[in-house]
Amino acid sequence: MANKVFDAGVQAGRLPPETYEAHFSDLHPPLGGHEAVVAADRCYFCHDAPCITACPTDIDIPMFIRQIATGTPDAAAKTILSQNIMGGMCARVCPTEQLCEEACVREAAEGKPVLIGQLQRFATDHLQEQGIHPFTRAEPTGKRVAVVGAGPAGLSAAHRLAMLGHDVVVYDARAKAGGLNEYGIATYKTPDNFAQGEVDWLLKIGGITIETGKALGADLSLDALRSDFDAVFLGMGLTGVNALGAAGEDKEGVLDAVDFIADLRQASDVASVPVGRDVVVIGGGMTAVDAAVQSKLLGALNVTLVYRRGRDRMNASVFEQDLAASKGVRIVTHATPKAVHGNGSVREIEFDYVGDDMQPTGETLRLAADQVFKAIGQTLEGDGLPDLQGRKIAVDGTGRTSVQGVWAGGDCASGGDDLTVTAVAEGRDAAMDIHMVLSGSA
Repeated sequence: MANKVFDAGVQAGRLPPETYEAHFSDLHPPLGGHEAVVAADRCYFCHDAPCITACPTDIDIPMFIRQIATGTPDAAAKTILSQNIMGGMCARVCPTEQLCEEACVREAAEGKPVLIGQLQRFATDHLQEQGIHPFTRAEPTGKRVAVVGAGPAGLSAAHRLAMLGHDVVVYDARAKAGGLNEYGIATYKTPDNFAQGEVDWLLKIGGITIETGKALGADLSLDALRSDFDAVFLGMGLTGVNALGAAGEDKEGVLDAVDFIADLRQASDVASVPVGRDVVVIGGGMTAVDAAVQSKLLGALNVTLVYRRGRDRMNASVFEQDLAASKGVRIVTHATPKAVHGNGSVREIEFDYVGDDMQPTGETLRLAADQVFKAIGQTLEGDGLPDLQGRKIAVDGTGRTSVQGVWAGGDCASGGDDLTVTAVAEGRDAAMDIHMVLSGSA
């Protein structure tokens, strides 16, 4: 049996084969029918429910929980999906502990919220596993809309536009649709190919064509899309990765965390994905945590996550931080990368300790590393884009850009935080505005 956790270098198959299945099984096993009813019974069904306000997609949470409690989970699913067509994925990856569940009255009173995320998953899974699509298309409008990016924002926009009767063509640079849901989320959060299953289910609405392997700039131009379509929605996310800004960061073994996560998600056998004995992940967001936890699950002996500020400033939720710690990930804060050491390949990485003002204290830290993952943010790439705000496409509250007939949403746009649920909301809302413009009611 393999047990190579102590072996130096980057290699695959560090653990016994049977261990991988346990490590990469569902992070949150689904609720059974009785469990769901018991969990739903804890809801107070608040009239002015704070959980709705806390939800970026404005799902009527008390309504769908009441529908579960009364034995109609498919009706609950339609309540969810009418606001968030990717409610199944969001139930798995949304930081509910920071959003709806944090706002739950039960959380305030008892420190134990209603299990909103798990109940949402119960309802949406119940419907989707039957292959039922609860929505139908309106009469064709004769209008055509191009959507660039088949991630949460693009797919959400495409579905709403198709439901309203428009024909939609979705372009994506990768080989599969799904965006970060397919390529950028930890394997243990969405096992059993759930992301592709959700895409296939979403496309049952009809009227949506997906063309993969086509990127804005390399294969498509915004001017051509505007000429060929009645409207354009940009939801291609962020494809560039920020540099460390440390000497020696070009050494072998210094990699982008998003690529590591994507390789693991696309692997037919997770045991075939190589990992170092000593892994260092730099960053403080969900991508950093996903990379660190999965390195540990693949059999890395030592995994250290290093962040430049305090834990209270990390974008990753407290739940995610605690999950990392529970898997054996060491978290070091107030440290910035100074230099990568090694002869061709990384062997150590040196950090400066910094104060709250981000100035070096004079103390340094050196960590052994045969693999370093960068998770320090991504950047927008592309030429001929609409006006930017900071490093993202500038949009108004409806997703309109500086270019007439062009809308944007999701991570590439300036609208909000980088969450799947927010991207879904922005895609949906932009689609509604596009429809108003195309139908002459705006």
